[in-house]
Amino acid sequence: MKSNKHSGSVGDLLVRPAVEADALFLQTLYHSARPDLQWIDGEQEFVEQVINQQHHVQEQGIGNGFPGAMHYVVEKLGTCIGALVTDFGPNEIRVLYLAFIPAARGQGHGRTVLQGVQQAAEQVRCPVSTVVWANNPHARQHYLALGFQVEERDVAAERLVWYPQRRAIVV
Repeated sequence: MKSNKHSGSVGDLLVRPAVEADALFLQTLYHSARPDLQWIDGEQEFVEQVINQQHHVQEQGIGNGFPGAMHYVVEKLGTCIGALVTDFGPNEIRVLYLAFIPAARGQGHGRTVLQGVQQAAEQVRCPVSTVVWANNPHARQHYLALGFQVEERDVAAERLVWYPQRRAIVV
């Protein structure tokens, strides 16, 4: 796949802007990232409708709350394996969504992508924040291992923040 000025390589991964042609992949990815919704009591068609509605609600919520959010697709060797949505706010970079297909999970790709975000934040000396839902302790563990700290907590979720290292200013 041809890279453009908005794409970036992180390790052996390519993080590129999402395009309309990625819509089916992103919907399928969201479906695989929400196994909790598979437990809904109902016919499979109804469950699929709920998952599709939840995906739409997420997209609409990101669009309304973070109109400048940037949507990326993560590729490995030309194959779509994940998605990243970030928002560059006035004082921080927000990781709004990060997910990988089941076959790509547990291989360190999330860590690699997040380290790329941290490197970008380090360059502009701003923190990186995210929200991790209480029902996702695996993600929480990964963020904490990358140096994120719990800044806020409620029953449903935690807001985690990573701060770049302070450098001494030489005068």
